[in-house]
Amino acid sequence: MIYLDNSATTKPFPEVIDSFVTVATKYFGNPSSLHELGRQAERLLQQSREQIARLLHVKTSEIIFTSGGTEANNMAIKGIALEYKNRGKHIITTAIEHPSVSEACKQLEELGFEVSYLPVNEKGFITIDDLVKTIRDDTILVSVMHVNNEVGSIQPIKEIGQLLKNYPKIVFHVDHVQGVSKVPLHLREAHVDLCTMSAHKFHGLRGAGILYVREGIKLSPLLAGGEQEMKMRSGTENVAAIVAMTKALRMSLEMYEEKIDHLMKVKEAWIEQLSAIPDIQLNTPSDHSAPHIINFSLNGLKSEVFVHELAKHNIFVSTTSACSSKKKAPSKTLIAMGAEKKRAESAVRISLSFENTFEEIPIAIDVMKKAMKKLREVTR
Repeated sequence: MIYLDNSATTKPFPEVIDSFVTVATKYFGNPSSLHELGRQAERLLQQSREQIARLLHVKTSEIIFTSGGTEANNMAIKGIALEYKNRGKHIITTAIEHPSVSEACKQLEELGFEVSYLPVNEKGFITIDDLVKTIRDDTILVSVMHVNNEVGSIQPIKEIGQLLKNYPKIVFHVDHVQGVSKVPLHLREAHVDLCTMSAHKFHGLRGAGILYVREGIKLSPLLAGGEQEMKMRSGTENVAAIVAMTKALRMSLEMYEEKIDHLMKVKEAWIEQLSAIPDIQLNTPSDHSAPHIINFSLNGLKSEVFVHELAKHNIFVSTTSACSSKKKAPSKTLIAMGAEKKRAESAVRISLSFENTFEEIPIAIDVMKKAMKKLREVTR
């Protein structure tokens, strides 16, 4: 099997699964319970919070555990909107956000909020000038993803954070789901107020995520109940998944230090091979793009059929983001970048992990060429 869909989800590390099983079987108490089993679970929860805070160079009290990236994004965006609605009802985001951001913003528009969607250029980047022009007196939130999940463009988060220091009433949220362990982001140096992460994007298990909430930022809770997670997110914590996520984050950050050069070289080798195929158009920008995402178009061939053809040979890629792929709609990111509809409809994404090798490339490329030839013959 050649797995090239790591932006959709990653394979959990064996050690991470072992951690989950151990906690789920031996420390299954409710961390809110007063008895010893509950206190053991609570200690594991606190230890996880402390370790994640150290890994991210933030305070322990600034780490909120969630069920994943979608909940964390909704919690950040809607929580700020509801908490600070008396201050203003204007939100700024971009035209290429993940659906868990863009759809949350659309819901807020139905509630009377106004959302400005910053355009991107042909390489998938916003400009600081556009952001400055869009800021208003009633702007309360700027939400910009760090790494685009479709084409891998890296937004200028540090520059945005520096700019927003001049606007103390604006909260800065970053969707860091695709960047964790692949593209470093120092939350303090970038002046980020809220930051979203998801365990299953860095070899943890689905069902756990992180929302960093800078000290002093208030959120209106979306989930009412037992007031867990510093009263910001009610619901019994998934301790086993959180402990497993903590191990996955530590291991992934260590792997970054050891293997980032390898990953970048593997990406370069992929791009070299793909560029040599006449009917392929690369969409991922050559500069300021993530080391694990490569997006290309098939010159009008149906990308979903191409994906299924590769799967027959145990090679797994994707079309747009996993959350949008079943809609069979053209890539909204490529449309926003100015690509023709035909090009956006035939987009394919390869997303790598530190485990991918050079040896996989010629095997996959050969299958891709045969798949494209077969599809061209069928569509003649």
